[in-house]
This record gives sequence, C-alpha cells and structure tokens, in this order.
Amino acid sequence: MEKEQEKKGGTIVSVNTSLRKGRKKHGIGTCILKTDYGMEGDAHAGMEIRQVSLLAQESIDKIRAMGIEVGPGDFAENLTTKGLVLHELSLGTRFRVGEAVLLELTQIGKICHDRCAIFKTVGDCVMPREGVFVRVIAGGEVKAGDNIEII
Repeated sequence: MEKEQEKKGGTIVSVNTSLRKGRKKHGIGTCILKTDYGMEGDAHAGMEIRQVSLLAQESIDKIRAMGIEVGPGDFAENLTTKGLVLHELSLGTRFRVGEAVLLELTQIGKICHDRCAIFKTVGDCVMPREGVFVRVIAGGEVKAGDNIEII
C-alpha cells in the first residue's frame, strides 16, 4: 500500500484542538502549526516527537461501522485526513500541507493506558493502532480543505 501512496495525497477534513489533555478535541477550521512546537493553543503542543496527531477519516469510519456515532476530533487527533492510509507509512515520511507546512512522521500508534469511552462501548479504538504523530519541520497555517501530500 505504501508504494501506491508515494505520489498520492489527501485532504485535511478537520482541524481540531483542546486546551486540556485527555479530552475530545473540537473543530476550529484553521490553526497555526509552529516549527518544532506543534499546534498553537493545543494541550499537546511542545512534545518532542508527538507535536501534532493525525487520524484518517477512513479509520474513524471503521468505528462508525460498529454503530458508534463518532467524528473528527473524537479520538483527540489534531488533524483528520482523508485519502491517505497514514498508519501504513514509514517513520520519517514527510508531508506537505497546504502551501508551506512541512511535517515528519515520528510515531505510529500509541499506548493507551486508560481505555477510552469508545473502547469501553465497542471493544475497540483505532487511535492506538492507526493514529500517527508528526513533528513540525516548517510551520504555517493549516485549514480544513487543504491538500496533504507525501513528498
């Protein structure tokens, strides 16, 4: 799958933030990503390698297929994408978002210490397996509808 995606891209479906960790994020439409920091105003900004989190809409749709009403931000991801299978990419993969933002894939999945409400309801959650984390190489504005492409 990774080879098929090399020249492909996708779209930013939603830009999400929260002032507190451990909460769902809410859509804000646009944000500023700061170099070597993350999303301005987000609780997770400043983390060394997990500055910004991404989850594909396709991953969210897997949980929706189980009968749970979830959407962008419900898995605490900063950027919801469509058109890329993020978790099948290699560490170090770089993405261009919009005109100027450059991101680098630093982590795939995460350890979920406390089972979230989604896991407790359906017995599964995609973020620990399919969510990815990036660091901001070059910052700038990101908004819903922007292209995201592998470079």
